Amino acid sequence: MFKKRFLALFCLAGISCVAFAQQQNKNSAADIESKIDALMAKMTLEEKVGQLNQYTGDRLATGPFSPNSTKTEDIKAGRVGSMLNVRGAKDTRDVQALALQSRLKIPLLFGLDVIHGYRTTFPIPLAEAASWDMDAVKLSARTAAAEAAASGLHWTFAPMVDITRDARWGRVMEGAGEDTYLGSAIATARVKGFQGDGLGNLDAIMACAKHFAAYGAGVAGREYNSVDMSDRQLWEVYLPPFKAALDAGAATFMNSFNELNGIPATGNVYLQRDILKGKWNFQGFVVSDWGSIGEMVAHGFAKNKSEAGRLAITAGSDMDMESHSYVDNLVKLVNDGKVSVDLVNDAVRRILRKKFELGLFDDPYRFSNPEREAKVLNDPANKKTAREVADKSIVLLKNEKDLLPLSKNIGSIAVVGPLAKSNIDMMGFWSVKWDNDHLISLYEGLENKVSKQTKLIYAKGCNINDEQESGFAEAVNVAKNADVVIMAVGEAYDMSGEAKSRTNIHLPGVQEKLIKAVKATGKPVIVLVMAGRPLIFNWTANNVNSILYTWWLGSEAGNAMADVIFGDYNPSGKLPMSFPRAEGQLPLYYNQKNTGRPVVNPKDVLYKSAYIDLPNTPRYAFGYGLSYTTFSLTDLKLSKEKITNGETLTATCTLKNTGKYAGAEVVQLYLRDMVASVTRPIKELKGFQKVYLKPGESREVTFTVDKEKLSFYDQAMKWTTEPGQFKLMIGNSSDHIVLETNFELTATTSSAHL
Repeated sequence: MFKKRFLALFCLAGISCVAFAQQQNKNSAADIESKIDALMAKMTLEEKVGQLNQYTGDRLATGPFSPNSTKTEDIKAGRVGSMLNVRGAKDTRDVQALALQSRLKIPLLFGLDVIHGYRTTFPIPLAEAASWDMDAVKLSARTAAAEAAASGLHWTFAPMVDITRDARWGRVMEGAGEDTYLGSAIATARVKGFQGDGLGNLDAIMACAKHFAAYGAGVAGREYNSVDMSDRQLWEVYLPPFKAALDAGAATFMNSFNELNGIPATGNVYLQRDILKGKWNFQGFVVSDWGSIGEMVAHGFAKNKSEAGRLAITAGSDMDMESHSYVDNLVKLVNDGKVSVDLVNDAVRRILRKKFELGLFDDPYRFSNPEREAKVLNDPANKKTAREVADKSIVLLKNEKDLLPLSKNIGSIAVVGPLAKSNIDMMGFWSVKWDNDHLISLYEGLENKVSKQTKLIYAKGCNINDEQESGFAEAVNVAKNADVVIMAVGEAYDMSGEAKSRTNIHLPGVQEKLIKAVKATGKPVIVLVMAGRPLIFNWTANNVNSILYTWWLGSEAGNAMADVIFGDYNPSGKLPMSFPRAEGQLPLYYNQKNTGRPVVNPKDVLYKSAYIDLPNTPRYAFGYGLSYTTFSLTDLKLSKEKITNGETLTATCTLKNTGKYAGAEVVQLYLRDMVASVTRPIKELKGFQKVYLKPGESREVTFTVDKEKLSFYDQAMKWTTEPGQFKLMIGNSSDHIVLETNFELTATTSSAHL
């Protein structure tokens, strides 16, 4: 189905393969460079600086908004290179027309935070990561790109590829979770989804890998906070997803708000010049985060915006998003000899190159076609795709006595909880808002699914943040009169996301008390948790019958939840983040290192690296997720027990569906370097496969282990392998290893890491 949708999306773009090939030939790389040379020869310094300036539209703002009364005149004068938060074929055409009144008629770039869908809202990125399905992740981005491009947009500020290990940080909802390997795979899928078959296609938009770098490691899980880490952790954990995005062709990068080693990322030469544009040879351009150039003054790194502008352009920040540091100061800085014009020229070339690649100089309005916009935005296949991706994103955490799936002919269902009839919360944070939007609530999804004989009885019970229990009596009474209770609890859509850090990530308000009261009726209880981050709900985890973690699933949320509840889709999601038992465990992640005093026996924690009041282990581990069926993993075989550096090893095992439902299992490969010149994690994900099997069906699963998967940074920070013993582990979660064995690497060599 996914391959068919890729083809359909391409056709909807309204451009043939032949036409695209002709466009690419017309704008070949050499041709583009020649055109850039000719254009820049005509540009004044003021016009060059204008290309580095990005303003927001007046209708929307995604940061501290400061109105600019000269915006229109600046666009007409060529003092603006890009606009964000202007969308729609008509509005982008109108604003583009202003730019074409400038002397050189250089078209604008239009960007928007298309984070998890445009007209069609998809599950939040963390939920999509739970699918462990790269085709689904790619198709989600592909659909969003087609819709956004049809609305006049050229650019999205996604994917966020920050590794995130602290659920207090609200922005975990925007990323792929805690693991570098999974995060890198998802970064690749999302970039390829957004950019499709290449810039210039009318269904492709520029991706933007963010936030460069290490933003997900903010101290105390607090938004915009400092980051303090070793070079080893930076290179091994936080940089690989960015490199994966770059290798996938990401057109742009966005720097981060945080400082690293005492230097704000926006002004960090090491990150932007040495690594990104140097070692990695990135040819796209770097945009600041909202106002981050000017914020270097608050950091205490620059005394004013003029100095901030000098530091940022020197470090490699090409475009200034909404701080006005470049447009107000850069011309004078160059004229005073404080900034080399070569730095400005390099930044301008990078931006112009993307405008040429998009075909905007050939036709500045080519993405702003109202007829095509209406056709693409109203394509019914988009909602079908959103529902399928939402199905795959749901994680079954508990299913005592196989309570799920329910029969569609069940007599009565009590639907209880503050999110049971919510539509708006299904949109999640960072979705694009529409006046006539309709998101399917859980209650509507159930209504669409059950038989005419089934009675749905509703009680809200409480609001999300209530501290009083006045609605409990009604909820309990409803539960008593039903065969089964489905409870919808969690966060409001604006409780996770940017600027939504929390010290308390338990279920908000009295929601867990409501669950206790309903459970006391003795009726079977199914709890659906809707949230943008891992939440803590220990009593619920211990006492209710079944738990589904449904995140925020987007336009088709209620239908997808009903698909899973009634067994039309067998849940296959796996957690991309560890769920803590308490906030005191954070940051929490599976691939920790052993200490000199590891916990061997959970009952023997004295003078060990342990807590005395809680286990070290998470409530739910990375990679965890149940199914309505059962699977077995057997017959682990290695192609050889010893390999040299130039050889590869294959590991095979047999996966069998031993239950009564068809379903998919995510088989996960973990490796451990037992002894090395620097300490290594106790296990690292190095491969996974999602395999669909019918009841009784078996399939051989094969993993390949090569030098790259065995390499690490040595004491001199050289990418290398070392001879020795490795443990190979295969399971269905990081804490449930079913098969394991050892093999040996018998030779070593070193090479610089690219």
